[in-house]
Amino acid sequence: MSIYYDPMIAKLVTHAPTRLQAIEAQATALDAFAIEGIRHNIPFLSALMQHPRWQSGQLSTGFITEEFPHGFKAPAPEGEVALRMAAVGAAIDHLLNERKRHISGQMRPASSVRFERERVVLLGQARHEATVEDIDGGFAVVIAGQAWPIVSGWTPGQPVWTGTVGGEPVAVQVRPILNGVVLSHAGASAEVRVYTKREAELAALMPERLEADTGKQLLCPMPGLVKAISVAQGQEVKAGEPLCIVEAMKMENVLRAERDGTISKIHAKEGDSLAVDAVILEFA
Repeated sequence: MSIYYDPMIAKLVTHAPTRLQAIEAQATALDAFAIEGIRHNIPFLSALMQHPRWQSGQLSTGFITEEFPHGFKAPAPEGEVALRMAAVGAAIDHLLNERKRHISGQMRPASSVRFERERVVLLGQARHEATVEDIDGGFAVVIAGQAWPIVSGWTPGQPVWTGTVGGEPVAVQVRPILNGVVLSHAGASAEVRVYTKREAELAALMPERLEADTGKQLLCPMPGLVKAISVAQGQEVKAGEPLCIVEAMKMENVLRAERDGTISKIHAKEGDSLAVDAVILEFA
């Protein structure tokens, strides 16, 4: 949202007899609040609801600076949050496998297809061995010797998984990725992939793709024409300041600084035609 519009696009209010109960209601509501297409601070607010200092009410105007001096990045899930997310990941995989049995035109009848119930759930870098067991009225996911009965009406494509895990109501943000999903819950986020044991063994042998460090570079996000360079070499810029304008598909795209910094070198000039990921400028 630009400075000409109110950046508060939605307000979420919860209430309860006590502060902690209201915070718990807020956390649950935030997990079920899905917004796509624009940046928002839901992950930060969700993590805030889990912060001990926030829950105790020991607040000040310096709270964010003191507790998040290097900015916010959604942490990897830990403890019971990780187990719940692993159970939801296994439940999503189980549902997808059940749907596959009903695909028409298969060479073998659906009744002859059996999916392994023993799975390996990779929650980011953490490995959880799980077993899917049938129980009265549905199924349960067993992780680390603990059974988590799963009840949900979620269907693939919905951005939020809602249901109960171990009898407790749970809402989890779901975003599909290659061979898996990204799950966000209780302020934590992780890529989740579910394999058979043999698939997990093979996946462990795959070389990890290392991403290029582009933290000090501004890259062209799409093929386009540089219409304007708004900064000069050696200039200090603040987060949100415009750096350049790239025209693509008859639209002008303003590229802005994501954080404070100093321009060390400018590679492009007005009138240049750039390919995607071409370096426009570098920061010191």
